[in-house]
Amino acid sequence: MRLDKTELALLGLMAALVVAGPLAPGWLIFLLTIALAKALVVQGVVMQMRAGLVSFGQGLFYCVGGYAVGMGGQFLGISEGLLLLALGVVASVVLAMVLGLLLTRYREIFFAMLSLAFSMILYGVLVKSQELGSTDGFNVNHWTLLGQGIEGGDEATLTIYLLTVVCAGVITFLLHRYFHSGVGLTCEAVRENEVRVEYLGLSPRWLHYANYVVAAGVSALGGGLTALAAGHVDPEMAYWTTSGEFVFIALLGGTGHVFAPFLAAVVFSLVRTYAIELLPNAWQMILGFTLLGIIVFLPKGLWSLFRRETAAAPPSQGASPTPAAGGPGQ
Repeated sequence: MRLDKTELALLGLMAALVVAGPLAPGWLIFLLTIALAKALVVQGVVMQMRAGLVSFGQGLFYCVGGYAVGMGGQFLGISEGLLLLALGVVASVVLAMVLGLLLTRYREIFFAMLSLAFSMILYGVLVKSQELGSTDGFNVNHWTLLGQGIEGGDEATLTIYLLTVVCAGVITFLLHRYFHSGVGLTCEAVRENEVRVEYLGLSPRWLHYANYVVAAGVSALGGGLTALAAGHVDPEMAYWTTSGEFVFIALLGGTGHVFAPFLAAVVFSLVRTYAIELLPNAWQMILGFTLLGIIVFLPKGLWSLFRRETAAAPPSQGASPTPAAGGPGQ
């Protein structure tokens, strides 16, 4: 199996992050863990954006993945971390397979608002559930990894960091292959013109459906990793501001490359962390100005900084000059 430049860069980056883990301070390790986990959710948003849809309710699957990890340990007695993550992914995929039958009938603002509505329904259910801690949520039980107990403190922080790096690397590799496959390229064609895709004998609706289901599983994995890292889940994971944050990060990074969500998530986490520290009462304003600056100066996102823009070709010698203002006869 031949690896292209992106895949080789991914392997090198994963190795660097694994080696740097034990050397970095605990606060930075935790920040990177949460950023990488949320970047997986953003990957789900970007998958749908590449096909022409914007989901304002991706927090639904982020929350399902997190709560599945918490409830699996709390009510089912499951302690194996990988099994808990798999439980969240399966639950989200099953839910997406049901909701997708409805949502993929709609486009543009209708899809966005319907996805947001289902996320807010889950938020309302969790807030009213006293057994799940209502607005406070509940803590995640102690978990194991491949049968080995994970102690608290720095060991647990480093372990979940390494697990997140590996999961993010594997998902990024698979998504890169998917985006460059026939189906992935067809999704971009669907974004441009659904009618022409139908003339080719393909169904845009079922392509959107497949995208929606896969994006749900990826987002649930990010939610599960966040729950293991933070040790706590609450209904805010499904709130509209959380889903808006994922769209914010997607716009910040752009959709031009599979690495873009991770770059944007790390930048977003650093900007928000220092904004809260320096201006605790105005940090939202700083984030707003950051997004405004990106939209104005880098409309294709942060990743456009790493892309070589092709120089404009000089006009051919035989091209006719631009006619003077005022037209002939003046």
